[in-house]
Amino acid sequence: MTVIPPLALGDYQRAARIILANHLVTPQYPDRIALPLLRRWATELRADMLDLFGYRLEVTESTARLFPVADRLDPTQPARTATDRIFDRRRYAYLTLALAALGRAGDQITLSELAAHVAAETARVRGLELATERSADRDAFVDAVGWLATRGAIALADGDAGGWASDPESGEALYDIDRTVVLALFRPPRALQHLHSVAGLLGNEDGATHDGHEPARRVRRALVERPVVYVDDLQPEERALLTTGRVLRDVERLTGLHAERRAEGVALIDTSGRFSDTRFPSTGTLAQVALLLAGEIAERVLDPDVESALLEHAADDGIRDQLDSAIPDSTVFEALAEVAEPEATAITPGAFPFVEDSWLAETVHELVALYGKTFAAQWQADPDGLRAGAVALLVRLRLAAQVDGGILALPAIARYRGVVVDVRSRPPESVLFAESEAI
Repeated sequence: MTVIPPLALGDYQRAARIILANHLVTPQYPDRIALPLLRRWATELRADMLDLFGYRLEVTESTARLFPVADRLDPTQPARTATDRIFDRRRYAYLTLALAALGRAGDQITLSELAAHVAAETARVRGLELATERSADRDAFVDAVGWLATRGAIALADGDAGGWASDPESGEALYDIDRTVVLALFRPPRALQHLHSVAGLLGNEDGATHDGHEPARRVRRALVERPVVYVDDLQPEERALLTTGRVLRDVERLTGLHAERRAEGVALIDTSGRFSDTRFPSTGTLAQVALLLAGEIAERVLDPDVESALLEHAADDGIRDQLDSAIPDSTVFEALAEVAEPEATAITPGAFPFVEDSWLAETVHELVALYGKTFAAQWQADPDGLRAGAVALLVRLRLAAQVDGGILALPAIARYRGVVVDVRSRPPESVLFAESEAI
């Protein structure tokens, strides 16, 4: 790792956390002070990102873009709307088509013009359509445009996207296009038409290093990309490196975070909440119920009087095969097609306590009965949806794994055993006009 003066180390670590957490930094995203900070440390960060992780960093006057190396497909980091709604397939499709249209546009474009370009392209994709007369399509399109606007690819110059979404006949929005940001976003490592499998999107890109240090880089990448790195997730040559002092010290010194070590694995602890895309524990009904549920699960599986079945769980959840089965053969350019096979791994599935769906449902109903008055109204009336959302959050944080009929309690959930709940009572509303007593 590059030697940084002790007095400047805090600023350098902050810059490293920003680019690792966001991958794209622009004059306004994630905030206005991020890009100047990254430009100050561009040379040192470029060397450390390549040496420690095999990541390539490009810094220009108006953008900083990190090109990470993906060791596996990860469904836990989806694109999200401004209201934290996860993108569905339609929104992803609109996003990519809008980005392609912006790359061919001039300096400005109206929302209706951009929608027309995307609608024309959807006509060439089987099963996809952007019909501006349908409100659901307009809302999905505006979500995709909002994602681009948040990152500075476009900037609202006039009008209102919400007005267009409500009524495209009377509403309109005009956007300035930042071509440098569009170019930084639209940088696919390989042409999709040359791939038979999404496995071709994994692995080192051109310019990344290929040497005997790659197993250590894979461990470091896992530490900064996953909420928890379990020993069972790693290949045999990587397991010994997980708790090796130098590997952990490199990541701790670069990020300024503390590595919590346990026999089952390691997690970086981010007390600031700025490095993680999901802060936990956190506010909001879902996060609070997830925390309570984690505590209940930990109590159950650690209780010596309760016998839990142990089931194996492999790291590969079959997502690659699911995506490969959806690739239309007609889109592959056979003359330049690559047959990309993933590297063989020798990962032994671990066995973890099984918790049934019926127990989870019963426990959430009990939590609603105890604390429901403090929950958001939408969840008070939907305990099943509340359970599904809380479980999904635990799975995303790698505290649990989803299996048929329930979940597997992963080791890190034990740190939430004995959760203490402090329910704050709301003060009674003051009465403006007290009823006058009868005379």
